[in-house]
Amino acid sequence: MNNKKDKVNKLIAVLKLMLLFGILIAIPVYLFVFQKDMMKSFKSLDDVTAFLNAHRSKTVLLYIGIQVAQIVISVIPGQFFQIGAGYLFGFPKTLVFSVIGAFIGTFISFYLAKILGRESIKALFKNHKIDNYLDHLNSQKGYTIVFLIYLIPGFPKDIVGYIGGLSNMNFKAFVLFSLLGRTPAMSISIMVGTLYYSKNYTALAIVIAVVIVITGICILKRKKISGYIEKLYKKVSK
Repeated sequence: MNNKKDKVNKLIAVLKLMLLFGILIAIPVYLFVFQKDMMKSFKSLDDVTAFLNAHRSKTVLLYIGIQVAQIVISVIPGQFFQIGAGYLFGFPKTLVFSVIGAFIGTFISFYLAKILGRESIKALFKNHKIDNYLDHLNSQKGYTIVFLIYLIPGFPKDIVGYIGGLSNMNFKAFVLFSLLGRTPAMSISIMVGTLYYSKNYTALAIVIAVVIVITGICILKRKKISGYIEKLYKKVSK
């Protein structure tokens, strides 16, 4: 009986290693070696827009897939695509597509972490302090921290989805607060594309100013926001 259990555990360990290998090596190698022309086309906004235009028949699925890939393996510049898609689809549609992609990407990274386990995630993100992040996410202010990490520019956001999967967090609440935090940055990127290509520079400047002000208010009023988030968490986690 124990021998059979050991074999099953070894098989699971091998499958985890294969999955880890695919994320760490196989997918990036495929993209940068076998799809290098495509990856080179992601280096400027004009190239990204041209790429999306060249695949008109499947642009929506392609864009959502790129948003997912940007979260799960972090090798594609997501903001360029948000700006380009904002030009092609307009603001409302692009925001919906972006939220769908962010939800799917967060779902994958969250549950992938549960499958792989802590040591594998440390191998994926060896330069980050996984345990420190995990302590913060497991604290009483965990959901506030998730919201602020996704809201404030400069934080390594995509690792948080994986750490969320290792934490004690409820997925429904985690994905809600991560999407709420992501939405302002996604919105501004999409609006930049929509307004820039329509040459509406005055409106573009106003949008940027409003987002900066809202972000500043969120930082200054973080205690009140924290209290509101805790109340919201109690509702969504029931």
